[in-house]
Amino acid sequence: MARQQLLEAGLGPDMVQGRLDRGRLHRFPNGLRGVYLVGHASPLPLALEHGALLACGVRDALLSHRSALWLWDLGPRPDAIEVLVVGGAASRRRPAVVGHAVAALPAEDRRRVLGLPVTGPARTILDVAATLSAGDLAAIVDRARAAGVVRRGELERALVRSAGRRGAAALRHALRERTGPQFSRSEAERRVADLVARVPDLPRPQRNARLHGHEVDLLWPRERVVVEVDGYAFHGPRRAFEHDRARDAELTARGYRVVRVTWRQLVEEPEVLLVRIALLLRPVATAA
Repeated sequence: MARQQLLEAGLGPDMVQGRLDRGRLHRFPNGLRGVYLVGHASPLPLALEHGALLACGVRDALLSHRSALWLWDLGPRPDAIEVLVVGGAASRRRPAVVGHAVAALPAEDRRRVLGLPVTGPARTILDVAATLSAGDLAAIVDRARAAGVVRRGELERALVRSAGRRGAAALRHALRERTGPQFSRSEAERRVADLVARVPDLPRPQRNARLHGHEVDLLWPRERVVVEVDGYAFHGPRRAFEHDRARDAELTARGYRVVRVTWRQLVEEPEVLLVRIALLLRPVATAA
């Protein structure tokens, strides 16, 4: 509980001190001045985060940056608690608390986790983007998408809302690297089929074919080759990701060779991809 809350409830400074002397109030162990533990000396889970919000002394504050990243299960718990103050100045430097300030924060960037106000996952990733290496940022983007923490297009919309913000360029680059151009699934399938058609003697695939109870993107039934275009844009969260891999394993066990291609391969390395597919198809095509 914050000291200001106690004063507003009618307790004078002497009454607050008396409760401290009698052990009904306890000071925070990490040096958060003006914030007290009530009835017990040991902080409960998330008590330090709650205390950091109270220590800012403002009504509109949220856990943010690496603290929010930890609450979204996308990073480790940081040594210092990070707090975003909305509509005011960042709080003065306090032990174990790092303050940030912003003039306004859209509703889309506000969430609650375990009862605490916290920046939304997309805004959180944007906030930390400038402080991470390219590899670490890419790993967090992948983890957030695979776990379903961020929904389709959410990171892109966060960039639009925060144009010019520090970290925007790094996140935009990470999204290009991870997802590539935003084509539809049918467009991706067409591009692969057109790529194979460049070689006249290669057989043409069936698109969206049914195979042992599954729909596959591209199928060469005689050659027993399957090509799937991989990408978070339409393969979705972790459950769908794991389902795709289980399906690949089943088809492989049935004697099919499953090839997964990414947006980056399709757009940046089409010739390499073509050779990869042709090596699977040519032995049968040549024998015929």
